Amino acid sequence: MTRSASRSRARADRANIYDEITSRIIGELEAGRLPWVQPWGSSAVAAPLAMPRNAATGRGYSGINVLILWGAVVQHGYATQGWLTFRQALSLGGNVRKGEHGTTVVNADRFIPDDERRRAHETGDEAAAIPFLKRFTVFNIAQCEGLPEELSAPPPPVPEGLILPEAEALLRASGADLRLGGDKAFYALGPDYIQIPRPEAYFEPINWHRTALHELGHWSGHPSRLARDLSGGFGSKAYAREELVAEMTSAFCCASLGITPTVRHADYIGAWLEVLREDNRAIVRAASAASKAADYLLAFAPGAADALEEEDRAAA
Repeated sequence: MTRSASRSRARADRANIYDEITSRIIGELEAGRLPWVQPWGSSAVAAPLAMPRNAATGRGYSGINVLILWGAVVQHGYATQGWLTFRQALSLGGNVRKGEHGTTVVNADRFIPDDERRRAHETGDEAAAIPFLKRFTVFNIAQCEGLPEELSAPPPPVPEGLILPEAEALLRASGADLRLGGDKAFYALGPDYIQIPRPEAYFEPINWHRTALHELGHWSGHPSRLARDLSGGFGSKAYAREELVAEMTSAFCCASLGITPTVRHADYIGAWLEVLREDNRAIVRAASAASKAADYLLAFAPGAADALEEEDRAAA
């Protein structure tokens, strides 16, 4: 195969990854299901509510991989949120059971085309790298055998009464200007504050925290924080994209805090479908932005710094 043909094939493969992911998400939305809101805790799902993690390194998956792996857990009835590559299973003394099929996840990378390298060399400019996704395959712990027993043990349930204090502590520690009252929840970009009805206005108090985390997701995008594009007016595609980010940010934060995510804005599904059909990279970008926002917000949680330091030590 010539170098030109090889590059063409690589470009086609990269395009196919985005198409495959987007088609899968569109199918879920068209069926009325939101990939970032799964029926955790119901008889339909064996796995506990948690963010998916690599069982060998302890690192959490992020971005679109969260949605892909959550979907696989629900579809196949896996009882854990732990994943391994084929080689990692072997390195831990176990193996993937014969006949098991893995789940394809992606890793973001960048490359510089030869033409761009030459142009940069001739002009003295910095070469512009092009982002792309690489495929790799992982297997759920439930698809493996011979692994250390502690890897397949489900995490202990969140103690009763602990969930709400953790969420409240995060909200306080963030320093966000949170104003209680009124009958609508929203984030005001200019004055930089969150308005949300009082908790007693919600049929279930837990929904107040879910809503607050959604609005805190918007708050994270302020120019002084993560600097996302929050300029879109209601009904615009930019508005729909930001709502998609806030929805997933809330879901990721909820899962990390032990709060079952729920659908906050199902009425936006039509707008999200329009955005995804026009741009096969939109869902990947939104999921990536949501992971960055969730990481930013969860860093305010009590003990987050200690947990991150412990995670870095374990991965070293």
